[in-house]
Amino acid sequence: MIKSYYWSLNSKTEPVCWFAKGVSYLRIKAMARLSNITYFAFLLHISLVSSPICCIKRLIHQPNYKASSSKHVPLFVFGDSLLDAGNNNYIKSSTLERANFWPYGESYFDQPTGRFSDGRTMADFIAEYSNLPLLPPYLQPGLEDYYNGVNFASGGAGNLDETFDEDHVLSFKTQISHFRKVVQWFINKFGNDEGKKAISNAVYLFSCGANDYLSPIFPFQKHLPYSDSEYQQLVLGNLTQHIKEIYNLGARKFAFMNLPMMGCLPAMRIYKPETNGSCYNDMSSKTRIHNQALSTILFELSNNLNGFHYSLFDLTGTMEKVMNDPERYGFKDGKWGCCGGGRFRGIYSCGQDENFELCESPEDYMFWDSFHPTQHAHHHFADIMWNGSSSVISAVGPYTVKQLFQIEVADNTNPIDHIQQLMASA
Repeated sequence: MIKSYYWSLNSKTEPVCWFAKGVSYLRIKAMARLSNITYFAFLLHISLVSSPICCIKRLIHQPNYKASSSKHVPLFVFGDSLLDAGNNNYIKSSTLERANFWPYGESYFDQPTGRFSDGRTMADFIAEYSNLPLLPPYLQPGLEDYYNGVNFASGGAGNLDETFDEDHVLSFKTQISHFRKVVQWFINKFGNDEGKKAISNAVYLFSCGANDYLSPIFPFQKHLPYSDSEYQQLVLGNLTQHIKEIYNLGARKFAFMNLPMMGCLPAMRIYKPETNGSCYNDMSSKTRIHNQALSTILFELSNNLNGFHYSLFDLTGTMEKVMNDPERYGFKDGKWGCCGGGRFRGIYSCGQDENFELCESPEDYMFWDSFHPTQHAHHHFADIMWNGSSSVISAVGPYTVKQLFQIEVADNTNPIDHIQQLMASA
């Protein structure tokens, strides 16, 4: 029996049309600028939530904040194999849920670390950009100091406990349970007020959801007693509940990425022979629906939870751009994996047996193995998450991750009043 929380894909929230209400282009632009959000990030948020672009669910929730230039800001990482720093090395994971063998890690660490990459991940680059050291996995033996943050992510984890066997991975719920202990560590170390302040000032990086959709078909097909719509409501409902739990523990600054381009992963290109190497449309459809719903969920949470600041990175769209025009973004191939077997190196065999292939230059590829990006791709993604992008519709918003590290919630000023003040002065 799956203990789950439902989220409705058919929200009845009455939309508000900016242009129908007489809010001009210039005022929207000024409002976005004055609230320290780029206009392009503002447009990204609207375009992901609904179409046409003028219709959005509610007014953007932007509490007052002030710049924090010198304050130490920890980073906490939750999620799956995209961000795992090696937690699965210390539990009874199978080979499928581990990456602690050659050639993983070869491009940077010269040895496997448990990261599902040839080197560093987005979490590592974000830590570097914020002047933090590489964050250790929470389960690393002897770890007793969490001042800079810690990495809870676990390869195979999902929003549902049943996504993979709990004995083999750290589910999202288990990761939150570990985080509770870290919150207590900060309170014990720095006192109640300063400890809670450190937790609320920290940034929380997430990647979770892909395994919920991949596990029913990989590695073994499982029959689910739900329709696709019902199952997605379970996944999204649990994700929403997990976010609220972390918020209730003191988190205020959240950095999310939407699902990767799952239908076009090398493994998915060979999943159905009849697709003849094309993207697997059923998985692409699930990705699109989930990503649209995630944008709406985060927008509504930002309106309903005081001090909730977030960044949402369009990982799917960014990967699609690299896939379609790799040379423009510094790659040579956006479809094949560097390490694996078969066509597209889509057979998930990297380092696991003698029958895998390994490319000469991982930096030429977006995909490292059948499912995961190369270090080069992680670096590309992290740069956009941190700085934003120069395209007409930005791939990250309403904040960049850099802005999340720089801001500190100063008070609980009513967000509607705050926006009206900005509009009046525009």
